[in-house]
Amino acid sequence: MRRAVFFLLMICLSVWVFGQSSRERILLDDDWQFAFGNASDPLKDFGCGTEYFNYLTKAASIHNTGPYSPKFDASGWKKVNLPHDWVVDLPYDSLASHSHGYKTVGYQYPETSVGWYRKTFTIPSQDLGKHLFLQFDGIFRDARIWVNGFYVGHEPSGYATQVYDITDYLNYDGENLITVRVDATLQEGWFYEGAGIYRHVWLNKTAPLHVVPFGTFVHSSLDKNFQKAILTVETTVENSGLLSTDYHLKQILRDSAGVEVAHSTMEGKTLLPKEEYLSSVKMEVSHPKLWSADSPYLYTLSTEVYQGDRLVDFYTTITGIRQIDFDAAQGFLLNGKSLKIKGMNMHQDHPGVGTGIPDALQLYRIRQLKTIGCNAYRSSHNPMTPEMLEVCDREGVLVIEENRLMGVNKEHLNLLERMLKRDRNHPSIILWSVGNEEWGIESKEAGLRIAATMREFCHRIDSTRPVTAALSGGNQLLKSLDVIGYNYIFQNPVEYYHKQYPHWKALGSEETSGAGTRGIYDNDFSNGHMAAFNRSPYGADSIFNVIGRGWKFYDERPYLGGIFYWTGFDYRGEPNPLKYPATGSQYGIFDYCGFPKDEAFYLKSWWTEKPVLHLFPHWNLQGHEGKNVDVWAYSNCDEVELFVNDKSMGRKQMIKNGFLSWNVVYHPGILKAVGYKNNIKLLTEKIATTGEPARINLTADRNRIKSDNKDVSILRVELLDKQGRIVPTACNELDLIVEGPVRILGVGNGDPAYHVAERPSESGTSFKVKAFNGLAQVLLQSNGNIGEAKMTVRSSGLQPATYELKVDGK
Repeated sequence: MRRAVFFLLMICLSVWVFGQSSRERILLDDDWQFAFGNASDPLKDFGCGTEYFNYLTKAASIHNTGPYSPKFDASGWKKVNLPHDWVVDLPYDSLASHSHGYKTVGYQYPETSVGWYRKTFTIPSQDLGKHLFLQFDGIFRDARIWVNGFYVGHEPSGYATQVYDITDYLNYDGENLITVRVDATLQEGWFYEGAGIYRHVWLNKTAPLHVVPFGTFVHSSLDKNFQKAILTVETTVENSGLLSTDYHLKQILRDSAGVEVAHSTMEGKTLLPKEEYLSSVKMEVSHPKLWSADSPYLYTLSTEVYQGDRLVDFYTTITGIRQIDFDAAQGFLLNGKSLKIKGMNMHQDHPGVGTGIPDALQLYRIRQLKTIGCNAYRSSHNPMTPEMLEVCDREGVLVIEENRLMGVNKEHLNLLERMLKRDRNHPSIILWSVGNEEWGIESKEAGLRIAATMREFCHRIDSTRPVTAALSGGNQLLKSLDVIGYNYIFQNPVEYYHKQYPHWKALGSEETSGAGTRGIYDNDFSNGHMAAFNRSPYGADSIFNVIGRGWKFYDERPYLGGIFYWTGFDYRGEPNPLKYPATGSQYGIFDYCGFPKDEAFYLKSWWTEKPVLHLFPHWNLQGHEGKNVDVWAYSNCDEVELFVNDKSMGRKQMIKNGFLSWNVVYHPGILKAVGYKNNIKLLTEKIATTGEPARINLTADRNRIKSDNKDVSILRVELLDKQGRIVPTACNELDLIVEGPVRILGVGNGDPAYHVAERPSESGTSFKVKAFNGLAQVLLQSNGNIGEAKMTVRSSGLQPATYELKVDGK
């Protein structure tokens, strides 16, 4: 009885006792337990919900026997760390979902479509009286959450961030249990979505008086000379305690060096128990450093919550100062200057990890896109992983963030609101997209009304950004948009609309890349490979180089903001127009691993200022001897001359946004191209018929990673001949061995019909992967220890290679 009275007293007085900020944010990604349940039979699903007085009947019922009960024996469950996508480890089946990559998950496979997660953690006694909440950044999908047997909530969507107040459920100075049931029986998208807790999980601790989750909104207005910015800071504070309290705020803006550049205060306010209050203040910044694609400058806002002179909460917001505009004549403007958007659509999966992408891999994916001049990212077709948005902020990549499902009821708008409030401080976001290719409503008045309601809902939460949606040809819904997104010029009458409605603002939200399987130049559908249709007549107009058709169209029309290609990377699922054994889409500018295809060099030629000269196909065309072959060049040189075995095939002039081709007779040897600028030799490119693979070469995006059990180095494996040239047809099996404080997290090779396991099931110190057309990829992750790590790759008959990696606390 005395202990209960003491606890109650602590809670009642807690609003007064915090002499300094008590906010903590703890990552809960490590040491979870995992097991499959069953989607069709509750008895096989650990008896979930079958108990007398089950979890829906009584709070933390003593009759609970399922995995949410602290008494449940999970000793035989598998240990996993997050992010985790269990579908990566499932086999393929030709009868499984085509759109989701033929993996054995979904309604046909109840035994592998429900996953259970459990994690125990301790809460010290000094946390009694604080406010504690869990944050799940993404669980796919239909998640149910328990804490210490208490059912705390349910989220059907696999793309929503979930926040749960667990203050009253916890055992202070004792062990606590989180249990999550995930049901991926149904799909939300028409692409690979994985399954599991595939984003981070956080435990947050604050004082009872605190800034609510995602409780700040920082936005700015600039004068016409961009010499002064007025920042508006909106802050929602909650009193979760049991007593009324007064508070005031201090807002401090600091530059990237930590120097204060502006501040403001909010005078005192009284909050009743369980009450929230939204305040707004302004501050002026002279000569602001603007966020842009070339110079993505970031500021830090510190929000300090005080009771009297006691600091009780400290909340940090990263933001940037910039001005975005869409203009019906000039397209997109950033900070008053016209900027053509050069974007990619991207899904959120990668070989070896599926949708459970580590933070370091998010950065790698963005930087690969940037190598070819890409400056924008569309999150097709769901809200993004928060860490990916942080990467885009730092890297200067513009973002269209997309809502998952259109609709105007509570469930639809609640999901939309959570995306907006979570992400509206990111300077990289330039557009909110409320939907994609909603065929059922695009040409109906209902679509117009739904889009208008969602647009105004967005404006109420964020008045600083316009609203778009991606259209597949409908003629009604688009009338309600601030900025129209055209998915493919062949199905949208873009020029007609511009003549009829010259005040409309628009961009190309999707356009075809024309890409195929990396390194494949003849269709091989039976093995899941296809040649790029850029090199064949495409469509009714028999257009070659369809990737160039899209870019030329948008580049030549200044009233259009820019273009987003479908897609940046290959992704699992939707292997159209192929079927099994193909399991992934091949329209990426880069393959599934992020290795560039030929089409990447077309865009690099016209999206960057760097001199580019790229020849293809490769010259290991066995079986084509004596036959005619089209040789193409992607280049931004003025002229290019081609030589085949030292014989000139002619010098040709390059037109803007174009390409060059020669029809030659194939004989093994050497292709050489010479590029000229202003009639002066600028570049020489050679492609030789290589020998057989003789040795292995290893490189990595980084040779030093953190010892945090999270960081990843992305290793590139090349198969070379005796002269050091990549063998573009080599598909040797590779043996992988690691030593030191790293593990093999996963592997890939870019083959869209690769059906072999992609990650180790045990310690991760050894594994195998087959190279595809000369390349493979290994993801090395730190294991929490410090030291030197070594990766060794061997293959029968080849000289092995090693790569050394430093793992430390920095």
